[in-house]
Amino acid sequence: MNFLAHIYLSFEDDEITIGNFIADSIRGNKFKHLPERVQTGIMLHRQIDTFTDAHPTVRQSTKRLHENYGHYSGIIVDIFYDHYLAKNWKTYSDTPLDVFVDNFYDLLEDNYEILPIGVQRMMPYMISDNWIFNYSKMDGIARVLNGMNRRTKNKSKMNFAILDLEKHYNAFEKEFTSFFEDLTAFSKQKYITLTETKKD
Repeated sequence: MNFLAHIYLSFEDDEITIGNFIADSIRGNKFKHLPERVQTGIMLHRQIDTFTDAHPTVRQSTKRLHENYGHYSGIIVDIFYDHYLAKNWKTYSDTPLDVFVDNFYDLLEDNYEILPIGVQRMMPYMISDNWIFNYSKMDGIARVLNGMNRRTKNKSKMNFAILDLEKHYNAFEKEFTSFFEDLTAFSKQKYITLTETKKD
């Protein structure tokens, strides 16, 4: 899953949210210097990714893209799914999306000193362009895909995936809705298990 899903699946727990958000920037076990609950957030993120990659519905989504995008298909589906989460946000949260995202940006700024360098560098662009809120819009997703394509030096052709999203919009949305119900239940259980283990 992409940024918004990982933040949402931290269940409004600030330190878990930080860890869940920065996990992709942490290699191996190089997080032992971080606060304990931030470490737990990193572990939760990895559990979420493992569950997502193995889920048959996600594989159905990625298969639709594989011919054109190969191993980048999973990244693209993560971005697509964040779009549907943002678009249908009222189904999942009583907090308006703009408020939820602004609160998250404030949390990043309050914890700036423990963020990995790469996240610190990315943060001003994320906030100024309001990446996460703009996942709800097709042009926001198009910008994300263009940016990801530039990061691969145009090898991925991910910028063209917006056309696949438009073409198969309802199919991807149906898959997201089905999968996200499973993922939320899994993540809640893992959150409880991981945080209770840390209390023992």
